[in-house]
Amino acid sequence: MNRQEAHHPEAPAQAPPASTALAQFEALRPRLFGVAYGLLGSVAEAEDVVQDAWIRLQRNDPDQIDDLTGWLVTTTSRLALDVLRAARTRREAYVGPWLPEPVETAPDPADSVSLADSMSWAMLVVLETLSPAERAAFVLHDVFGLTFDEVGTALGRTPSACRKLASRAREHVEQRKPRFDVDPEAHRAVVQAFSQATRSGDLDGLLELLDPEAVLTSDGGGLVRAARNPIHGADKVARFLVGLSHKYADRDHRPIVINGSPALITVGGGIVDGVIALGIEDGRITTVDYLRNPQKFAGLRTTQAEQ
Repeated sequence: MNRQEAHHPEAPAQAPPASTALAQFEALRPRLFGVAYGLLGSVAEAEDVVQDAWIRLQRNDPDQIDDLTGWLVTTTSRLALDVLRAARTRREAYVGPWLPEPVETAPDPADSVSLADSMSWAMLVVLETLSPAERAAFVLHDVFGLTFDEVGTALGRTPSACRKLASRAREHVEQRKPRFDVDPEAHRAVVQAFSQATRSGDLDGLLELLDPEAVLTSDGGGLVRAARNPIHGADKVARFLVGLSHKYADRDHRPIVINGSPALITVGGGIVDGVIALGIEDGRITTVDYLRNPQKFAGLRTTQAEQ
């Protein structure tokens, strides 16, 4: 973990004053959000956790904190882990499949390399299959580079236990992480072709694009209509999408970049009502993740679009 020195090289170590603590917190906010988002897969919950970390900092004397960066990362991690454990219980009662919340990133992939590498959409989906402790150990060590001593402090476990957790998580991730194409231009071309075929109800066109074993997952959270179970197989997925095109003929598709990859938003009446993320391997679509729960659009810059 990067450390920020707040003292003169020849002077004894001193903690920063309150004003410096605020400035350092603001400088660290993106990193703290990344840690919380990686653990939770929820934009709103991650923002709440970061705010709670700031409140806790205000309740402490900055003069008594030797390493403010380490304190903030550890505090944010602990708060996020508490939320994650509670969220697992809530998600067991969630209506239909649960998908993470997307974050809209810069159109230029070069501006989103860090997020694309560490918090890609595919990675977030796989992280949902880990236990809270495994996820925390993996995200903190493998993604954000904390030492196992630091991970142990955050999780309240020994460094050895955290090393084992991260190892199990790493093996799990490697087994389940799809080998998606990473070329943004190729990905964007397939997304555009998918959009055209879906909007026109072109069944044959969709079958050409979909991998035979393609899976569509739709998350409505019980708030809007969505498939209650994943749909397997290119033919069933294609027919489902064609059915949607007939039912929602007035919906428009707009390109967007989420978590570093090209994707689509669906727009009706100037309001965004869906996000579609595609997993693409060897030029064929292997996964269609269709997020419709309006409570999960907090990571978009706007939920309204020009008509």
